[in-house]
Amino acid sequence: MAGLVARLAVRVSALLLVAGCVAVGAQDPQQGTTDWPATNYTQSANRYSPLTQITADNVATLQRVWSVHLKPADFTGGLREDQAIPLVIGTTMYLASPYGAVIALDATTGAEEWRFEIPDNAVPSKRGIAYWPGDGDVPPSLLFGASSGGLYSIKASDGTLNAGFGESGVVNLKTTEIMRTFTDAGYLLLSSPTIYKNLVITGAGTGEGRNFPKGTGPAGDTRAWDARTGELVWTFETVPGPDDFGYDSWAGDSARDRSGVNVWGYMSLDTERGILYMPLGAPNDDRVGVDRPGDNLFSSSIVAVEADTGQYLWHFQLVHHDIWDYDAQSAPLVVDLVRGGELVPALLVVNKSGLLFTLNRVTGEPIFDIEERPVPQSDLAGELASPTQPFPVKPEPLTQMTISRDNLYQGEPQHQAYCERVVDDNDMKLGGPYMPIAVNRYSMSPPGPAGGINYWGPAYDPDLGLFISNTTNLFQPMRLVQRPNDTWFNSGPLAGVRRFGDPDRRLPCGPTPWGELVAVDMETGDIAYRRTLGVSDMLPPGLQDTGRPSTGGVVLTASGLTFVGGSDDYRFRAFATATGEQLWEIRLPSSVEATPITYLGADGRQFVTVVSTGGGLTGSEVTNDEIIAFALPMN
Repeated sequence: MAGLVARLAVRVSALLLVAGCVAVGAQDPQQGTTDWPATNYTQSANRYSPLTQITADNVATLQRVWSVHLKPADFTGGLREDQAIPLVIGTTMYLASPYGAVIALDATTGAEEWRFEIPDNAVPSKRGIAYWPGDGDVPPSLLFGASSGGLYSIKASDGTLNAGFGESGVVNLKTTEIMRTFTDAGYLLLSSPTIYKNLVITGAGTGEGRNFPKGTGPAGDTRAWDARTGELVWTFETVPGPDDFGYDSWAGDSARDRSGVNVWGYMSLDTERGILYMPLGAPNDDRVGVDRPGDNLFSSSIVAVEADTGQYLWHFQLVHHDIWDYDAQSAPLVVDLVRGGELVPALLVVNKSGLLFTLNRVTGEPIFDIEERPVPQSDLAGELASPTQPFPVKPEPLTQMTISRDNLYQGEPQHQAYCERVVDDNDMKLGGPYMPIAVNRYSMSPPGPAGGINYWGPAYDPDLGLFISNTTNLFQPMRLVQRPNDTWFNSGPLAGVRRFGDPDRRLPCGPTPWGELVAVDMETGDIAYRRTLGVSDMLPPGLQDTGRPSTGGVVLTASGLTFVGGSDDYRFRAFATATGEQLWEIRLPSSVEATPITYLGADGRQFVTVVSTGGGLTGSEVTNDEIIAFALPMN
C-alpha cells in the first residue's frame, strides 16, 4: 500500500508540475462516467471504470439479475456467435445482434425498448456499434456498419433512421475509390466506428489472403464522415501512392491496387490533442510476400494522424514485410506514465506477436527501448523476409515465443502422445519468433496468428500503473504449397485455420498454460504477475489447470477488480487487479466471447454484463445466445 501511495503522489506532483506544457491527453470528455458510452469505455481504450460498489469483499455475492436471448423466436437458423460489446447511455443499453438487428434494452431490467431490423438480411458489424451525442439539430444517434457494405445512422431514442444522413440514413461504403475495379469483392465494416467531435471514422473489412491476382482488391483506407450528413470528410490511404511517404517500401509497382492494410479492429484517440491512432493489419496476401518486396508501409503498423484532417503525423511498424498475419488490430492504450518525475504521454501497443511496445504518443518515439534483432530467413525462392524485426527491451514477451519437440504439452498420457505423433508424423519444423512458413512442410513459429493478444486488446489501471490483459498461447501449423499457376498459398489438412491441437477434444498441443492473465508494471516495464486463466474440463482431475485460449478482453474498476470471460471454458471470473488473485467465478451456459462492461443501473446498483454465445478459437460450437447482467443483491 505504501508503494501505491508513493506512486500516486508522484503522479499528482507530475500533473501539477507539467500541467502547463504537457496536456493530460488520456482523459476523454466522457472519462469518469458511470455509463459505458463507447466500445472500449472511452476513446482512450483503457476500459477502466470509476465504479467502486463491487469490491473484493463483496464480489463473491454477485447474482444474475436478468438475461435476454438474442435469437428471435421466429429465426429458423442455428445459434450465432456475438463478439459485440454493448453500450450503455443513461438507462438504456444498445447492442448489435448477429441475427440482423440493433436492439435497445432497459439496462436495469433487460426489457426491450425498441429494435431496428437491418434490411436485406444483413447483419450489423460483428464487433459493435458507436454512439454520437448529436449536435442540437441532429439527435443522439447510433452508427454502425452492416454486412451489405452500408454505414447506418439511427436515432438512439427510438431506432428510426436519420433521414438526413447519406441516402435516407445509410452511406454506401463501397465507393468507386475503395472498390476500384473489384466490384464483386466483399467489403464491410467489421468493428464499431470511432467518434471524434462530429466525425464518424471507419476502418475497413477487405478480407484476407489472395482473393485477386497479386494480393489486389478493395483498398483498406481509413475514412471520416460527417456524423450529421454522411458526407466524406477525409481519407487516409493506408497503402501509400507514388507521390506519398512510404511508397518506396513497396518494390516495383507492388503497392498498386494492394488490398488489406486495413483497420479491422478498434482505433483509439488522444481527444485532448486530436490525434487518432490506427492499428493496421497485414497486406494481402498475408502469408506470402514474394510479389511485394520491402517493408510494406503502413502494414502491421500503428499510424497516428490528425483526427480532424487525416493528416499523417508518425508511424511505428510492429512487423516488417508481414508474412505471418501478425496484424496490429487492437486499440492502442492512451495513457500517462510517470518517467523521471514527469508525466509522459504514452501509447501502449500490442499485436498478435505477444510483444508490448511503449511509445510516446505525440512523437512515436520509444519510452522503453526497442531493438531490431536478427530473425530467420525464408526458404521460399523470391521471398525477401526482413532480416530484422523490432523487439522491446522491456517488458519481456507476454506470450510463449518458441516451440520445440521437447516442450510440447506434457500431462495426460493420451493427449501427450497425440501431440508428439502429430509433430513426428508430419515432420513439423518448429522454431522461434518470426520463422517464415516452410515450403511443402508444416512449420510453426509462435505465437501464431491466433496467439498473443488479438482484437480485444488490453486495459490499463492508472492508479496501480498496471497494464492488464488476457493472453493466448495457441499455435497454428502452416505450410506453403504451390498452385498450378505458380503462386504459393498456405494449404494442407493441418493448415488453413486449424490450430495446433486435437480439434475433437479441444486440447491445444503447445506447452501450458494455454491462456494467462498478465500484468505489467508500466513504471518499471517488469511483469508484475502471470496467472493461469482457464481450465480444461475434458482432462482428468489434477490436470485441468491448463489455461484456455481467449477471444474477449478484460474490464477494470476503480475498486481494484478485473473482470474477464474470454476463455473458452464457460467461466466468467473476477480477479484482484493488484495481485491477480482470483476472487469469484461462475460457470455459464456458454463461453463469453466478448469483453464485459460495467455501469450504474437506474436502481443504484453497479451492473456487470456479458454477452455469452459460446464459439471460440478452438472450434467449439455456439451453445447459447444470451446477454447476462450481474449485480449485488438488493439491500
